[in-house]
Amino acid sequence: MTPSDPDTENLTRKQRRDQARDQRKEQEDAQAAAARKRRLMQLGGVAGVVVVAIVVIVIATSGSKNPATENKIPTTNAAKTAAVSAVENEISGVPQKGNVLGKPNAPVTMQYFGDLKCPYCKVFTVSALPNIIQNEVRTGKLKIEYKSMETATRNPPEFLRQQSAAYAAGAQNKAWYFIELFYHEQGDETERYSTEGFLQGLAEQVPGLNLGQWHTDRKNEAFEAEVLKDEKEAREIGFEGTPSFMLGKTGQKLKPFSSTSLENASAFEPTINELAS
Repeated sequence: MTPSDPDTENLTRKQRRDQARDQRKEQEDAQAAAARKRRLMQLGGVAGVVVVAIVVIVIATSGSKNPATENKIPTTNAAKTAAVSAVENEISGVPQKGNVLGKPNAPVTMQYFGDLKCPYCKVFTVSALPNIIQNEVRTGKLKIEYKSMETATRNPPEFLRQQSAAYAAGAQNKAWYFIELFYHEQGDETERYSTEGFLQGLAEQVPGLNLGQWHTDRKNEAFEAEVLKDEKEAREIGFEGTPSFMLGKTGQKLKPFSSTSLENASAFEPTINELAS
């Protein structure tokens, strides 16, 4: 039997150690690769959820209808003429005094707290109010007093300027023309479009308004004081948004009225008829 060669034996043991080391390294690399793959899959899943969430938000946002962002100020003469025609058909011949629309001796009084830039006030004014005026105001059962409460404008000087401009038109018993035209031609509440030019343009559309007198009346601090008084009254009542309403028998204490719909006159008329009876 030939004795074994120590060098050959040592080499063989070294090769075995190297082989074992290589096998361990391969196993470690495989485990590390597997771990990396799992992390990537997890990250991919999270990213997928985020992407899906973003897509859902975008779809939901683009599909929602916000009257504030949909409103565009009419820029054509045809659009403005249509607005004037609609307002004239609605309130022409109805008595006005200051901010009050309707006969002074009407048995029922409604106070309408609004912000001229409020898109939901526009919904009420354009949708429900025409039928209320036709069925309740023209028949002598109801008079409506417009009052100011800042919600949508979010800029006190702009709010004070636009609301007092409407009140100044009331010095010529034309306030409701100005108010209605503002709502019909309302723009995006997030933009400060209620400039002097915009207000002047509305005044020029009010039938029979003496523009020189209107400019003079706007200098009367009493109108701004009236806007601030309305605002204080609304806060004391506890109103938090516009439009808000007070309703009751004329000459008696009015009570807050909550409407189930701003688009339908039928949400108001049963209560008005009950009070008028």
